[in-house]
Parts: sequence; structure tokens; C-alpha cells
Amino acid sequence: MRRIVEHLSRGVVLRRRLPRRFGRLPIYVTPEASLRYWFSMSAVDPLLYTMAEELVRPGSVVWDIGANVGLFSLCAAARCGTSGFVLAVEPDIWLANLVIRSASQLAAKQFSCAEVKLLCAAISDSIEVTGLCIAERQRASNHLTQTQRSMHSGNTRPLQPTACLTLDFLLTQFPPPSVLKIDVESHEVRVLKGARKLLQEVKPLIWCEVLRENSSEVTSLLREAGYELYGAESTPHERISRAWFHTLAIAGPQ
Repeated sequence: MRRIVEHLSRGVVLRRRLPRRFGRLPIYVTPEASLRYWFSMSAVDPLLYTMAEELVRPGSVVWDIGANVGLFSLCAAARCGTSGFVLAVEPDIWLANLVIRSASQLAAKQFSCAEVKLLCAAISDSIEVTGLCIAERQRASNHLTQTQRSMHSGNTRPLQPTACLTLDFLLTQFPPPSVLKIDVESHEVRVLKGARKLLQEVKPLIWCEVLRENSSEVTSLLREAGYELYGAESTPHERISRAWFHTLAIAGPQ
């Protein structure tokens, strides 16, 4: 049954509104990314909503790495207001187009929120051209050719060539982030390796999805940069010695 619904979701685009606490901003989503988008937006991703409320403040600069349909990006835009800025980075051309449509609608109707800019690229530890594997089942499980395939992705469609950049390179092009969200389908180690200057000098708040097999390396990279790690899903956030699947990283005192 699930496979049938996934097939019927191909190419479907829905115009939804964010929950009231995010100003009911309009957003374009697709159940091809995740079947949860067929249902109420208030229940789509409770942890994402909680983290957006907790981390983003008026005037924040937010980088959303692995933006997908832009859910965190638009929640952040509502939270940081007109004095803030949101950079959404997404390599999948089709998903990136949805973020552009959402951002263009916000600008055209002059909603009281931050500007959202979309960069269609992948993030890694080097600047190169690589391949993006588009997941047959859930586009939220897309992954670069260098990374392990998600169990939710199923087979993949033809490779999409994509440019890879580093977070340190983005520092030369965009305002430095105060909040950094990373959800890159097992590529988080290479993302952090390409962000040494950002981690050492800018020290943003970081919410990062970490696969178990990457936990040790992610822990080392963040600790070397002076970060303390907390469980994002625990309330209050529990200090942890090793990165969890949802890790909150906060720069320690100088």
C-alpha cells in the first residue's frame, strides 16, 4: 500500500501554510519528499518546529544545509523577522525549485519575515562536481555518490550532476550564520571537514543529524572546534559525550 501511495505522490505539489506560531507563512511542499506532507502541517515535524523556535531569534542569520522543501528555512524566516537572513542550500533541482517558489511568494506578498535565498548545490569538504542520487522512494533520502544509501531511499533514478561547495567557501559569499542546521543524509563528516574556519571563528549554534557510523568523527570534529554536545531531542537538553542522531552543538566559553 505504501509503495502505491509513494507512486501516486510523484510530481505532486501542495500549497500549505506553516503552523500559526510561524505566522502561517505559505510553503510549497511535496509528498514525494515525504508522505507526511499529505497530512496536517502542525504534525509534520514536531522536533524541527521546536528547534526552530529555540534556536532562531530576531535578527538571526540561518544556514539550512540540506533544505529539502525548505520547511526549516521558512520556519526560521518567520522567527528571525525582517532583520534576519536565511540561506537554504539544496542540491536537488526539483526540490530547490519548490523553495524558490515559496521564497518568491513571501517576497511578492511582503510577509513580515526574513529574506530566503536558495543555493542549488551540495556541501562537502572540497569544491568539485559530483553526482546526486535521486531516491526512487523518498526524495528526502537523496544522497551524494560518495555517501551510503539511506534505507528509505529504495533504488535511485539517473544521477543528477551537482556542484559541491564547502561551508568555508560560503563564508566568502554570504553573511556568517548564527544558526547552522545540517541534514545531509550521512555526508555530515565531510560537511564539517569543509567548515573548519566557520567552526573555529564564527561558532554558530549547530543542529546536526548524525548517523551512528559517523558519530565518532563528528564528535571529534566538533570537540576540536570547542563545541559542547547536547541531545536535541531530550528536554531539557542532556549533555552528551558522543553525537546522537539529533545533536545540538553549542560553542563553549573561550
